[in-house]
Order: sequence, then C-alpha cells, then structure tokens
Amino acid sequence: MGEQRRSSSPRVGDPSRINSAAFEYYPPLRRVKSFVDKNYSENLPLSRVARVAGLERSYFSTFFHSKTGVCYRDWLSYKRVVRAARLLSESDRSITSTAFRVGFNDLRTFERAFKKWLGQTPSSYKAQARPD
Repeated sequence: MGEQRRSSSPRVGDPSRINSAAFEYYPPLRRVKSFVDKNYSENLPLSRVARVAGLERSYFSTFFHSKTGVCYRDWLSYKRVVRAARLLSESDRSITSTAFRVGFNDLRTFERAFKKWLGQTPSSYKAQARPD
C-alpha cells in the first residue's frame, strides 16, 4: 500500500493565511512592505530585506513568519503574482515578459507560483481577464 499524503495545514498558497495587518503594526515590516512595493522586480533575497528591516537575517526570518503567518519567500511570491495578475488584465503584455517584469527569473517558477496563489494558470487568467 502506498502512503497517503496528509494535509494538516491550509494550502500554502492560501492568501487568507497572510496577516496583512502586521505590515501596518510593526515598523520593521512596514519598512519591508514599502521597500518591496518599490523594488519587487529586483532580486530581493532575505538578507537584503532583513537589512531594510534593521534585523539580523535569521531573526528577521523568524519574526516575519511569526507576525505574518507565512515565510518571506512565499509572501514575496504572492506580492509578485498579484502584480502580474494586474498587468495581465490591464495590458497586452506577454506572460513571459510579465513574469520577468515582476521579478521572476524563469517562466516555469512564475507559472507554478501563479497557479499556487490564484488557482489557475497565467494563460487561463489572461484569457478570462482579456477575452479578445
């Protein structure tokens, strides 16, 4: 018999897991959110963002997760996917150029993240948002 996968926690891609209020309440997270909103298309490793927060890298990682409910990498992925969805619905830009524009380094990673957070592929999303 094969093993069954158990899922004791909600889907990783569930946006309701993100405690958005933490970004207004905690000054280090407020700085991080502002920095990421301005620089989301750049390479934003944890160490760089921890400096923006004014915290040591490993402490920042723990702090971020405990206050927001998700790890930094997942939150950044979510922010980029939301931006990409907006761009796909507002322009004729290709999916590939949209992926690179919002900070993903390859198309496959973008497609996986998009489906994880929004429950559909970028192409199906674009087809619904812009039915030409």
